[in-house]
Amino acid sequence: MNPSRTAAPRVALYARVSTLNQGQDTGLQLEELRQVAAQRGWTVSAEYVDEGVSGTKTTRPALDRMLADAQAGRFDLLAVWKLDRLGRSLPHLLTVLDQLASNGVGFAAIRDAGIDTTTPTGRLLLQLLGAFADYERSLIRERVLAGVRRAQASGKHCGRPRKDVDLRPVLALLNEGRGLKDVARILKVPRATLRRRLEEAGRWPVERAAA
Repeated sequence: MNPSRTAAPRVALYARVSTLNQGQDTGLQLEELRQVAAQRGWTVSAEYVDEGVSGTKTTRPALDRMLADAQAGRFDLLAVWKLDRLGRSLPHLLTVLDQLASNGVGFAAIRDAGIDTTTPTGRLLLQLLGAFADYERSLIRERVLAGVRRAQASGKHCGRPRKDVDLRPVLALLNEGRGLKDVARILKVPRATLRRRLEEAGRWPVERAAA
């Protein structure tokens, strides 16, 4: 949101519940959001509601419409009841917030103290969330790499499943004078895989039979 605007900020309200008829109600979220908007002098320009949709889903009907409208410049600020209404995955939350920011749209979660990009403190908190997400991704990547190294050290194969190749037809075709590329095409096996299996079997380069 551009703080230089003198007109009342146009706010969009987003509400979500994952389960219907179990005490969850988007109406309660919207009512409180409207009250806060009135108190802060925001003009409510749109309301977006996803009912019966999990917060783990990265694409939702109302969420997608809201992001499209943000890109079209139809509001200046997005307000939600709580941060988890927007999403439950930190990487997805940060992606959505980055999209909003790139379109000049601010963000506020009225029940989460300090999560408000219209204030310096709120912007700092969101930057910290982004730093924590990057740190978490780094830790996961390090754990995965460490696991792969341990598995390789113990002789376990990592990565794609090993493709076994019957070398008898391979050698027969090579001894006919065909090239490795041609053999790979005929047998429908990747050329690199053929060469690797031949090397492992000590049959590469191939000694062709005498004419």
